[in-house]
Amino acid sequence: MSPQSDWLSLIDVAGLPPQVQSFLAGARPVRVVVNRRRRTVALHLASPVRLPLDDRPTLARAVAEQCLGGLAASVTVVPVRDPDPQADASERVGEAWPEVLLQLKQALPLVNGLLDRAEWRVEAATLVVELPTAAQAEVVEHRGVVPVLERLIRQETGCSLQVRVTARPVPRAERVEPPTTVPDDPFADAEEEVPLPPEPIPEEPAFADEYFEQWMQRQSAFGKKEAAAAPPPSEGVLKGRAIPADAPVRSIRTITEEENKVVIEGEVVGLDTRDLKSGRQLIAFGVCDLLRSEPGEFGDTLPVKLFRDPQKDPDYLAVLKNGTWVKVRGNVQLDKFSGELTMLADDVVVGKRPTREDTYEGPMKRVELHAHTTMSAMDALIDPAELVKTAVRWGHKAVAITDHGVVQAFPAASHVKVPDDFRVIYGCELFLVDDGTAVVQRPPKDVPLAGAEFVVLDIETTGFSPIGDDIIELGAVRCRGGEIVDSFQSFVRPTKPVPPEVQKLTNITPDMLEGAPEAAEALRAFFQFVGDAIVVAHNAQFDYSFLRYHRQKYLGEEFANPVLDTLTLARAVLPHMRSHSLAALTKELQVPLVDHHRADADAKTAAMVLMKLLERAEGVETVADLNRLTKGINVEQLRPYHTTVLVKTQAGMKNLYKLISLSHIEYFNRTPRVPRSELEKHREGLLVGSSTYGGQLFDALIRGVPDEELEQMASWYDYLEILPRDCLAFLLESGQVNSEEQLLSLNRRIYELGKKLGKPVCAVSDAHFLDPHQQVFRRILKHGIGFRDEYDRPFYLRTTQEMLDEFAYLGEQAAYEVVVENPNAIAAQIEKVKVVPDKLHPPVLEGSVEETRRLSWEKVKRVYGDPVPEKIAHRLEKELNAIIGNGFAVSYYISHLLVKKSMELGYLVGSRGSVGSSFVAWAMDITEVNALPPHYICPQCKYLEWHDDGKTGSGFDLPRKDCPRCGTPLDRDGQDIPFETFLGFKGDKVPDIDLNFSGEVQNRIQKYSEELLGGEKYVFKAGTVGTIAEKTAFGMVRAWLEESRITGVREAHIGYLAQGLAGVKRTTGQHPGGMVVCPVGMEIEEVTPVQYPADDRSSGVKTTHFDYHSFEQALMKLDILGHDDPTMLKMLQDLYREKKGDPDFDVRKVPVDDPQVLALFSPGGNRVLGIEDGKLQFDLGTIVLPEMGTRFVRQMLMETSPRNFSDLVRISGLSHGTDVWTNNAQELVKKGIPFQDVIGCRDDIMVQLIYWGVEPATAFKIMESVRKGKGLTPEMEETMRACNVPDWYIWSCKQIKYMFPKAHAAAYVLSCLRIAWFKVHEPLLFYAAYLSVRAGSVDANLLVAGPEAVRRYVQEIEAKGKDATPKEKDSLTEYELVEEAFLRGIRFNRVDLYRSEATRYLIDGENTLLCPFNALPGLGDSAAQAIVEARAQGPFHSKEDLKNRARLNKAVMELLEGHGCLEGLPEGNQLVFGF
Repeated sequence: MSPQSDWLSLIDVAGLPPQVQSFLAGARPVRVVVNRRRRTVALHLASPVRLPLDDRPTLARAVAEQCLGGLAASVTVVPVRDPDPQADASERVGEAWPEVLLQLKQALPLVNGLLDRAEWRVEAATLVVELPTAAQAEVVEHRGVVPVLERLIRQETGCSLQVRVTARPVPRAERVEPPTTVPDDPFADAEEEVPLPPEPIPEEPAFADEYFEQWMQRQSAFGKKEAAAAPPPSEGVLKGRAIPADAPVRSIRTITEEENKVVIEGEVVGLDTRDLKSGRQLIAFGVCDLLRSEPGEFGDTLPVKLFRDPQKDPDYLAVLKNGTWVKVRGNVQLDKFSGELTMLADDVVVGKRPTREDTYEGPMKRVELHAHTTMSAMDALIDPAELVKTAVRWGHKAVAITDHGVVQAFPAASHVKVPDDFRVIYGCELFLVDDGTAVVQRPPKDVPLAGAEFVVLDIETTGFSPIGDDIIELGAVRCRGGEIVDSFQSFVRPTKPVPPEVQKLTNITPDMLEGAPEAAEALRAFFQFVGDAIVVAHNAQFDYSFLRYHRQKYLGEEFANPVLDTLTLARAVLPHMRSHSLAALTKELQVPLVDHHRADADAKTAAMVLMKLLERAEGVETVADLNRLTKGINVEQLRPYHTTVLVKTQAGMKNLYKLISLSHIEYFNRTPRVPRSELEKHREGLLVGSSTYGGQLFDALIRGVPDEELEQMASWYDYLEILPRDCLAFLLESGQVNSEEQLLSLNRRIYELGKKLGKPVCAVSDAHFLDPHQQVFRRILKHGIGFRDEYDRPFYLRTTQEMLDEFAYLGEQAAYEVVVENPNAIAAQIEKVKVVPDKLHPPVLEGSVEETRRLSWEKVKRVYGDPVPEKIAHRLEKELNAIIGNGFAVSYYISHLLVKKSMELGYLVGSRGSVGSSFVAWAMDITEVNALPPHYICPQCKYLEWHDDGKTGSGFDLPRKDCPRCGTPLDRDGQDIPFETFLGFKGDKVPDIDLNFSGEVQNRIQKYSEELLGGEKYVFKAGTVGTIAEKTAFGMVRAWLEESRITGVREAHIGYLAQGLAGVKRTTGQHPGGMVVCPVGMEIEEVTPVQYPADDRSSGVKTTHFDYHSFEQALMKLDILGHDDPTMLKMLQDLYREKKGDPDFDVRKVPVDDPQVLALFSPGGNRVLGIEDGKLQFDLGTIVLPEMGTRFVRQMLMETSPRNFSDLVRISGLSHGTDVWTNNAQELVKKGIPFQDVIGCRDDIMVQLIYWGVEPATAFKIMESVRKGKGLTPEMEETMRACNVPDWYIWSCKQIKYMFPKAHAAAYVLSCLRIAWFKVHEPLLFYAAYLSVRAGSVDANLLVAGPEAVRRYVQEIEAKGKDATPKEKDSLTEYELVEEAFLRGIRFNRVDLYRSEATRYLIDGENTLLCPFNALPGLGDSAAQAIVEARAQGPFHSKEDLKNRARLNKAVMELLEGHGCLEGLPEGNQLVFGF
């Protein structure tokens, strides 16, 4: 037996398919191909039996697992069939032909499909392949198909056949005129729709010229394919045939297996499209039938696939959108990709989506005064704009937004265009706390505290509602002179069972209550014990409400004793405590707590607590004096109630903003709380409503508060609110009310109160979602934060008739009054107000206008000479007039000062965004990007030469040359960027100047900006609003389904339910560098409230309540961002100065047109670094270079081979845009459009269109529309075609979703090339700087171990695939750089206790770097710095000395020990005596 066959015998064939077993029976290895870089092994096995293509992966897995176990490589098997002279060649070719074609398509994608229609035959030793046309035969012949096909035939059949390609004979036909349409392309069925032009064919020049001409015609026709198809109807048949109205529509939930001719109906969700290689378009979407489902159900979603031929079918996507209502018929089958049942649509009919309308025909419709939007954190689902649009569509005259404690929905609502007589009512449901609550209610006059008699009581009940629950135990003690003198205890027989949870809490069992007195008897005895004493209880409101209500119910008597609440007293006397529960107070006051939650025991405990508290009450002589103590209460600890406020006037808007600021800054405790005293102080211009469930008035009703108190309470409000019965039904279900009549009486009593007091009563929906079917979304939402039943109610926006029907029990007239009349009367009081001022209020900085003009002209004259050339002077003056005229000079001047400050600290500043589009920004040294067209300028004689014909993308790309006048080398500059892209066509757009400062000085620059602009009273961080992310939403849906024990829900429906949670606010945050400036003398609340980010007081930062874009037209923002590039450039400059002894070296003088540096960015760039091809993942030299080092961008570089600065700018723009490279420019480049012509940045569109003759204002509009993803209007397309703009360019514009600004890209590339210069010419400095500044995941242990250790680590991480941690994945690029450094001969020395820095790599001899302390995994920057600081005090005497002086923990000491840093150090300190 040969060694090879012996080796194959290791494979256990028992579990393999029969075909594989048959193949292995005679198989032998003939060749092994190993690719170390890609870690692949190709095993060529010869056998007399052919192995089908589908069985090869099975065999490869068996070989990898059983023969090559533990090898971290991908194994493939290449079967080679043994030749057999006796075999029939035609039979063997016929058997293998389909799989030969499949492998040919993989090997040569460009000829994909050309051989599908080929006919073949074997003639002697020749395989003749006959194609339909001569053109196709020529293409196959000259595309390298023949040798590949011969190899595959030999491999798959064992037959050595020569391949000859020929064309099928064409019958002679009468001559006809050439068609006017574009000729057929021989690549019509190929992978690319528009192929690359073929290589020239010397021996057949006529064919080459003809085909190239055809290709060029295809280029000009690009994008016109779909023009011939008629637009689809907005309703009716979209595809296929009509579906009969009586065709049964299936409930999607019932579709559980493959079926034919199924009809479903619902809304389109999750719409997605993909262009197929065949040229067809795949449209995939789900159909959700939630709107057709019965109440209480949550519907289902079925995936649907629809195929479209762009040359024949209308543009379905013009009609098919998310939310479109469709009826679809087709076959349901298991999709092999998703594994889910999917419908293949035969017929699609577009219908009218069922929408709720307010069809009430009375003279006036209702107005909703209480609605929550997605800005009510984790509570509501109504988009603010949709709420307003719905109200307008329904014919309402107004709608109110009343989110919980916030006003962040105001800006979105204010942007909706509404009729002149419509009012958006801006409001808020505040968390109001009554900071006027007394310690003693109805205090007796002139009763000395020392002589007062108190009865301290406690009760146990079956629940929390006085009107729905029973008292089961009464306990009380009498206190006089600081001592307990008497006590009372009695059980009470309830009228309803005691809930199990109450039994568990109180240890009161039904047996204990069996012989207890009934309520009337027990209460009579109890109140006889109480007499006229001052009643005391902890959280007295609860006990008092039960006792008052039940005394009235069973004894017909009022309960009017003075009531002292020890909870309120404790809050006043002990404000430092966070909790004032009875248990917390006993611990604080050292009072024993025995038998907690039993009435008699808790009464005794409360009595002892009372006496201790009275001892601490200072300056109190009488019982009434106790009420003076409430001034010291921490209002954050008071119970909040819901209170609705509506903005009536502009002054009211400012007052509301002030309340929001106060509630978030001064009084936040889990919720933003507003003290009643603050609301009264800021009540001007506001209407105050009682709110609904959760409001103080409603709470008082449930507690059974007497009419006199209710009237006093209700009189404080401007209007009262009542809620639909089904939203309150949980009160009946939970036993808080005992009957339907009692439930309805709550709203009746509020109506009666309103009538008696002259207060309008308004029926509100308290809407948290728009439509009833959306209740499931809120159910999932509240489940996600731990809430259940009471929130799962139909809080949807009601129509007028729905509300009239709901409140019919009040009587027809009363129902109309509360539903229609009163809300409209409230709305009529609302004036038109502005959410945010529509005028800019810039900060005031003395001399900013003069300095902006002076600084600009000074630099321009210095660079371009005096007088300034007319073209430059015109651009400068145009910009200055717009900047100064619109009040933007202060923004420019502040930015100039901030950049100047950073430069004084030694750090460059990079510009972001479009600021580089402004020539003034360059003139004021805010940016290095010069927006003028490309040009030469002589630094000596000021000779100027323009290259403004559009042929040169950047001045940096101009060839070097000397001045023709004086011989001085000319400077080159200019990026050709229009000013309009920064401040708009009229120059009146508020500037958003974004600057990248070194992270090492960012905080200092931010503090400096505060000093310049008035301090923290006027400078705030820009706030952000964080909403539920897609991944989080999926998790919430899955958790809800799991806990609800709902199974079998399709992934498509889970996606739909998750999408329903999108946009709901979760939290707030802060912009990383955005600073909002309010002018000195103006209050920030004139524009926006303020708060802490994520309501975290410890952050020390105040942010705007609105995100900046909500008020960018009113206040100026500075973006002071942190970035690594300035830090790295500073370090490189310092290292170079030290190495060369040149203190004047300026990194800005590094050439950006160095040929070796530019070569890094094209295939073969690795050779510039001295690295052979195939050693790196990509044959480039751009690993980790800013913006050019990611795998995505490196792949772009491989495909485009950029040559110069402007090409790299285009790469940067393409890599940051959306649908600019992928599905756009990438395809164009493949089809032969020069890379330099594709759209890279937003500014390119305006500039190029102007070069083509489009009027500038129109070019600007087109650019703005395209960059925002809005595509082109028909008018825009017509204008572009009239100027002969190529069709491919128009097509490209229509694909774009977002575009990057050219100025931003140019600034990035400038930094990148400077850093790249060091990578080429000063590698040791480059790796030291990069690893110090950016490489946070590199392990010094691996660096010291050398290249092989690093390679093994990388292989281990890559082998993990998806199981790798995010940190491990992030580290791969850094280790790619380390491998590159190793290949360039650089090595690393281990961390040295006495020489290593805390965080920086040091140059440690030739081609060697010394690792810093923080390169040890687990040793953070703080510990590293502590070691360096301790080291400065002197040598370490021992490990113990090091540990103590640097305050290191055991884990850090073990890291140092394991790395070898502590060699030679003794364990403990030793005493050394000198004699």
